[in-house]
Amino acid sequence: MINNKSSKTGNKPISLQVGDFPEQFNLPQRHQRGAFWKVIFQISMIVGIIALSALIFNIINESFGYIALVNEVDPESLTPHGIPLDEISKDDLILILQENVSSGLFRRLERDQPFEERSRENVLKLVIERVVNPEIVGTWPLSVSLFNKNNILYELEQNHPHAELIFQSWIDHEFFTSPQSSKPLYAGVRTAILGSLWTIAITILFAFPLGVGAAIYLEEYAGDTWINRLIQTNINNLAGVPSIIYGMLGLAIFVRALGPLTSGTLFGVTDPVTSNGRTILSAGLTLAILILPLIIINAQEAIRAIPNSLRQASYGLGATKWQTIWHHVLPNALPGILTGTILAISRAIGETAPLVVVGAATFITFDPEGPFSKFTTLPIQIYQWTARPQEEFRNIAAAAIIVLLIMLLTLNAIAVLLRNHFSRRIS
Repeated sequence: MINNKSSKTGNKPISLQVGDFPEQFNLPQRHQRGAFWKVIFQISMIVGIIALSALIFNIINESFGYIALVNEVDPESLTPHGIPLDEISKDDLILILQENVSSGLFRRLERDQPFEERSRENVLKLVIERVVNPEIVGTWPLSVSLFNKNNILYELEQNHPHAELIFQSWIDHEFFTSPQSSKPLYAGVRTAILGSLWTIAITILFAFPLGVGAAIYLEEYAGDTWINRLIQTNINNLAGVPSIIYGMLGLAIFVRALGPLTSGTLFGVTDPVTSNGRTILSAGLTLAILILPLIIINAQEAIRAIPNSLRQASYGLGATKWQTIWHHVLPNALPGILTGTILAISRAIGETAPLVVVGAATFITFDPEGPFSKFTTLPIQIYQWTARPQEEFRNIAAAAIIVLLIMLLTLNAIAVLLRNHFSRRIS
């Protein structure tokens, strides 16, 4: 016996031997296991940070850099005495545009917006785009632009001696405010941003109240019956269904079966001959079904975390079940519900597959005006640009990814502020 510690049960001393200790009481071995798993967790965190850093670097690297432009028409040849286009009047710019484009194109531009209402900068942009017509003959990412400029200049002298080298920021004010274009120099994400905002607004409008209502019923009202257990099991399974399946469901129900409703012809908003159900409303409802199981599950967990003592105290004061839920359970569960909603909305914003199936447009130049409009979204636009063979479209795709991240972080920040606001009210 090497351990002199003893305890007494009644009058009988109990002596502890080394062999009496179970294996889990071996402290050195337990510490070694803990240190091993600590290293594994640290490696996992480092790998995640490296992967995220590589992703961010690649996006920023493609969003900035040098580009080489070759003008189809020399700007100095358009003005008398070689005066720069920036220094001539609006009327002269309109005259240059009229003399160098077809009459049909000039009438279409006048029909889109009368030249009297256009600003000088707008007319100058049309002249450069339609007459000067600069073409990109080379692009270089930010890393190459910063550290290998001499090689870029040498390459231009060999292949494009008349090209103009400029540093291009693909994400700027024009990129936010311009519609889509077949030319990357003039392409923007305005229509895609508006389409994403319309779609996600409809998604939240339908999914949030339905999801929270279903969670309240399952947690507070539903009994432990086989039908309720079956519903709960199906909700858990639906949370893991691939998004493309929801797109097929949306195509069958919202686009085809409910086409008169989702297209607006039922309300006389659109032409029944030319319209169909491939609208913002169909896309929003499809995404609402997609995130509905996630909202229900997260809301259930938040409601389940509220202690029963709070409910019993409310009942003890004479409150009804609904008064208890409305005034005590929901306010305390709301921060957790909003946390789950943030995660669900983040998934909905980045979805592409179900929107492709429902009928999102890959190229559209007009802004959506309501829930019955044709639409595109930022993920759809990014997908379309990355599929193009020209290298410059990958640059604007990277810029669109930054816009998507900004929009996602902004919406999440608003939701976090609401969650913190309700948390302070509860405390």
